[in-house]
Amino acid sequence: MILNHSSEWSGLSPCNGYLIPTACLIKKQCLNAFQHFWPDLLIDKEKNGNIQAALYELCWQVVQGNLKLDLVISVLGDMVVKVLFVLDLETAALEEKIKRDHYTQLVGACLFFVPEAILKERLDPETLESLGLIKQAHQFNQKIVKIKTKLFYKQQKFNLLREENEGYAKLITELGQDLSGNITSHIVLESIKSLIGCFNLDPNRVLDIILEVYESRSDQDEFFLSLIKCYMCEPLTLCHILGFKFKFYQEPNEETPKSLYHIAAALLHHNLIELEDLYVHLMPVDAIIVEEHKRDITEAKQIARKLVMVVLPSEKSEDKDKEKEKEEEKNDKPPDNQKLGLLEALLRIGDWHHAQSIMDQMPSFYASSHKAIALALCQLVHLTVDPLYRRAGLPKGARGCVLRPLRNKRAPRPAESFEDLRRDTFSMLCYLGPHLSHDPILFAKIVRLGKAFMKEETLLSCFLSIADQVLLPSLSLMECNACMSEELWGLFKLFPYQHRYRLYGQWKNETYTSHPLLVKVKAQTVERAKYIMKRLTKENVKQSGRQIGKLSHSNPTILFDYMLSQIQWYDNLIVPVVDSLKYLTSLNYDVLAYCIIEALANPEKEKMKHDDTTISSWLQSLASLCGAVFRKYPIELAGLLQYVTNQLKAGKSFDLLILKEVVQKMAGIEITDEMTSEQLEAMTGGEQLKAEGGYFGQIRNTKKSSQRLKDVLLDHELALPLCLLMAQQRNGVVFLEGGEKHLKLVGHLYDQCHDTLVQFGGFLASNLSTEDYIKRVPSIDILCNQFHTPHDAAFFLSRPMYAHQILSKYDELKKAEKGNRQQQKVHKYVAACEQVMTPVHEAVVSLHPARVWDDLRPQFYATFWSLTMYDLAVPHSAYEREVNKLKVQIKAIEENPEIPLNKKKKEKERCTALQEKLQEEEKKQLEHVQRVLHRLKLEKDNWLLAKSTKNETITKFLQLCLFPRCIFSSIDAVYCARFVELVHQQKTPNFCTLLCYDRVFSAIIYTVASCTENESHRYGRFLCCMLETVTRWHSDRAIYEKECVNYPGFLTIFRATGFDGGNKADQLDYENFRHVVHKWHYMLTKASVHCLETGDYTHIRNILIVLTKILPCYPKVLNLGQALECRVHKICLEEKDKRPDLYALAMGYSGRLKGQKVHMVPENEFHHKEQPARSATPANQQNGPGSTGKPATSTCKTEEGMSEDGDRAKDKSQGTTKPVNKANSAAAKVTTSNGNGALNSTKAVKERDDKEKSGKEKKEKKEKTPGSTPETKAENRREKQRDERAGKEERVAREGKDKTPKADREKVKAEEKSSKDDKAKAGNGEPMEPSRERDAIKESKSKEKGDRSAVAGSLKSPVPRLESAESERDHKRRKLDSHSSPSHSSSVKVSMA
Repeated sequence: MILNHSSEWSGLSPCNGYLIPTACLIKKQCLNAFQHFWPDLLIDKEKNGNIQAALYELCWQVVQGNLKLDLVISVLGDMVVKVLFVLDLETAALEEKIKRDHYTQLVGACLFFVPEAILKERLDPETLESLGLIKQAHQFNQKIVKIKTKLFYKQQKFNLLREENEGYAKLITELGQDLSGNITSHIVLESIKSLIGCFNLDPNRVLDIILEVYESRSDQDEFFLSLIKCYMCEPLTLCHILGFKFKFYQEPNEETPKSLYHIAAALLHHNLIELEDLYVHLMPVDAIIVEEHKRDITEAKQIARKLVMVVLPSEKSEDKDKEKEKEEEKNDKPPDNQKLGLLEALLRIGDWHHAQSIMDQMPSFYASSHKAIALALCQLVHLTVDPLYRRAGLPKGARGCVLRPLRNKRAPRPAESFEDLRRDTFSMLCYLGPHLSHDPILFAKIVRLGKAFMKEETLLSCFLSIADQVLLPSLSLMECNACMSEELWGLFKLFPYQHRYRLYGQWKNETYTSHPLLVKVKAQTVERAKYIMKRLTKENVKQSGRQIGKLSHSNPTILFDYMLSQIQWYDNLIVPVVDSLKYLTSLNYDVLAYCIIEALANPEKEKMKHDDTTISSWLQSLASLCGAVFRKYPIELAGLLQYVTNQLKAGKSFDLLILKEVVQKMAGIEITDEMTSEQLEAMTGGEQLKAEGGYFGQIRNTKKSSQRLKDVLLDHELALPLCLLMAQQRNGVVFLEGGEKHLKLVGHLYDQCHDTLVQFGGFLASNLSTEDYIKRVPSIDILCNQFHTPHDAAFFLSRPMYAHQILSKYDELKKAEKGNRQQQKVHKYVAACEQVMTPVHEAVVSLHPARVWDDLRPQFYATFWSLTMYDLAVPHSAYEREVNKLKVQIKAIEENPEIPLNKKKKEKERCTALQEKLQEEEKKQLEHVQRVLHRLKLEKDNWLLAKSTKNETITKFLQLCLFPRCIFSSIDAVYCARFVELVHQQKTPNFCTLLCYDRVFSAIIYTVASCTENESHRYGRFLCCMLETVTRWHSDRAIYEKECVNYPGFLTIFRATGFDGGNKADQLDYENFRHVVHKWHYMLTKASVHCLETGDYTHIRNILIVLTKILPCYPKVLNLGQALECRVHKICLEEKDKRPDLYALAMGYSGRLKGQKVHMVPENEFHHKEQPARSATPANQQNGPGSTGKPATSTCKTEEGMSEDGDRAKDKSQGTTKPVNKANSAAAKVTTSNGNGALNSTKAVKERDDKEKSGKEKKEKKEKTPGSTPETKAENRREKQRDERAGKEERVAREGKDKTPKADREKVKAEEKSSKDDKAKAGNGEPMEPSRERDAIKESKSKEKGDRSAVAGSLKSPVPRLESAESERDHKRRKLDSHSSPSHSSSVKVSMA
């Protein structure tokens, strides 16, 4: 502390922060003045007392004789001199001379007790001159310079070794004597001192000889270190001597001996010299080391680039010349790296502190890249971890190698606990880095400690860092060490897959750039991988697989990255690659899973092809690889499934292709819409029948793989989230992924999402236990209302849960009341269904508005959605077919002499067991179906209410049940057709089968247009099944009368009432039904032709798919088939070069259609048809309904004109006993596709007022049409007659209601409106739709003539004659139905009400 003093008291000295006056030398007035200036110090009695007490104690020790007087005087004098020295410096800098004079007086007063020598040593020469202690300051300074020069710079002549060899010989003898006895360093040191004195030896030369002897006897560390420590005077002198020794070996081709490194390391370790002092004497300098490291990295990258690049022959020769030059340069060996040698010696003796300091001066891993240093550091780590390893990491039964501990007590302490590893071990490993590969034993020890640590401690981040920086890079440098790979997997499998994948990512993308050696290893691995993949085929899978296995043990990330890149280009490599992976280790399989996910998530890859209409082939190839690899090998699936889940969360459904392939391969569940009828039939049976006959490829041995998939889904809670995300994404594809994408791609993504949902849901239903499934799937109302799951998907997920619950409850009831009678079992089953389904009935009410339940009961709605084909019918033929296949297989096994007996026995046992399982399954399903049918029979009376018309009931049934489910899956398509037939067979009240079929067949345009490609397959299959039923009824009168007559579904009274048996007039007879079927065929033809002629891709594709599906049942009429053939041929010509996929579909259908021609019949054979009044052109010139609005032959004109008569069969055949109120009910015409465009019947009043005017305009338009043929003129005349007759009837009706019923007047009004609309459509070239208005006019004509009308036309459907009289009861009852009704979105017009 420097204090500012007043001029009067410059003689005070600072001590311990206070100014203490030298009271023994200053008079009393000075003390008083001191008290005046420094009152605070003396006020503090305690501190002042301490100072006085200290001085008193010092003097008291002299009095007692404990201290010498001279010593105390020197201490007191030294204290005063220090104070005076400080004051000398302070006053010398002051400009006030008076203060300097006061200081001089003060020092003069102190001369009597302060030695002059001390003052001369401490004070400035000018001060000494003023005090008179020296004569002149200038001379004094010169004398000091001379003395220092003589002392430090003048070389003294000592005797050299050759001059005084006796003394040095005795010195060497003393140092080289046997030290095993009682010889100590102190004894030898005394002898050395005597020799130096006797022979006048140079002390520095003696120290040098001591170091030389120590170097030759480096095992005597303790003795020599003690000797040097006692002998030394200055550490810097010793450091200089060592520096000279190191400098001697810095010449080219000189090698520094290890003994010199050892003694330098020992001296550093015992702090006899400083590392900073010695480091400057070592070569090379740090800048050269950094340049060398950079040069190594550059060379490694060049080597890697050459291995990747294609090198021309001329370039190869140049490269060889350069390599020769480099080798010649290497022959001139540069001086060795003394810093690395010293580092190795430090590590050998355990001096980690100094070793770490040296390594910090060098680039990362530069020092450890030298094998000797890496091994020395590994040995040090061995010694550090050995106690902990023996306690926690040593496997049971293993003894381990005994390590000799270091004799150095200053070495790092061995670790006794995991916490001790933090002290030194982890840092040592980090400095070691990838070069732990030099010591596989230490590698295994660290890994085993990590496994033990995961069981006991929580230092996860430390071991993760070690794995990232040390273990994985070291594994890359180990060559083909599968044991280390498996050992490392033992540690890694304890980490969550998120941590593992992060490690793999850093290993793959960052580690290989951190060190030159790793850069070279990466390039060599890629080169070797190329060599193997070029030669990989199905024939050499075993040999190539072994090479792949060897290469993957060390560098799996690099190998798999290249293999996956090749698979993305060449998908034919998938099979041989999958087969060749059987030699991988568990760690390699896990790395493969990561590499696949990384390849899938590559942001630089486009998942769509350049045309934006299909998914890229690389993604399809990777998806196929995923399915095959994850099924065949035990690879963890959690990461892949979580990746798909995350993609769905992000609104991306491309990667669902992966999930689809994985489930298909691992669980054997195949989703395709191209199933054969036999496969589809097998899919309606039990699980065993599905596995044997339901799939294209018979997938076996899926039990283990499906169990693995199930466990992953349950352990990571991914089952329900995946289902919900797929269900939500399915409807969101159009909005989230639509945008600017091609409609074809959007439809494909929708289909993929939907198919994967069906496949995944099927897997969960068949593999999860009842408890697991019920625990994870919420109730139907929660699924729909909270998770916003579409209703069809929600019921699809809930359906297995209902089945499980019903069976469980059924088993409980059977156990509670023991009874084996079948009737009792059925009642128990019905009771179980009621208990399980009653909450479901209550839950579904919230899914739709209240008005929906005015026509459908929630019970009917839930029953429809909860049942499956397994519940409705037993596929006996499918079971029989599979059993016969097994019998044939058994016979073939028996007759094959090449099969060994033991294998033959196993195969026969397997086939026999499968046969028994199938038979048992068939029996079980038969009992189940009987119970279900009995339950439905009891429930059917409460399914449909009688609150509104049957038309509304059917509309809601189609909207909410039939159409959503028929396009859900192929099985559901069959189920929907079968359910309609079953409802009909059950004689369900208020269900009109005729109306249901009519609405399905009459207008399929909108439904077809709104389907995706796969939905078109399902919709076509649904129509095919519906047509099969209709065709069966159409084919035979006996079948029709047995299955349709006296059924409420075929009543022609369409008011929703109970079925009381009806009378004969209310039933549709067989011939009228045949007319109706023909009309349905005609409507299918018209819709098909319309779709084919739109030119729209989706319309054409979908209708071709649908037509292909329904080909077994349609077309059956020759002229309709010819009309379709004509339009399809036109599509083939137009799309051949424009849209190849449409061309392929059209050609395929065209060929199959030609093959069906032999089964087609003329129209008069298909249904009873009277001979036409006017002959048309031959049938082979007919074009069908598609010729509307085009100039053609008279045949086409006749077809166009007669289409009305064919359309009229719709209402006539469906309601032959209802002529009174058809005009009103016909007003319910749908104008939009959503079913909300029904016209109100009150509009008929306005139409009646305008009918005459519109009739005249149409007539004039007809007459002005040029080029009319005789057939056209005849048609015009007939329409004119109908118009006049209708006008006459209306006038009569206006005059008196007693002559004409009210319904007739309404028919006339509706007919006029229809006539106006139809003619307008004809003028615009649009196909005309059937209407009741035309039927009403025809009915009037029929009444007047008294028999059926015979109208020529190739596509007409004759309408049966109506009864001339009706009861008053029927008349009043049908009047109630004369109101408009809503229609389903797929219908064009409501044909019945």
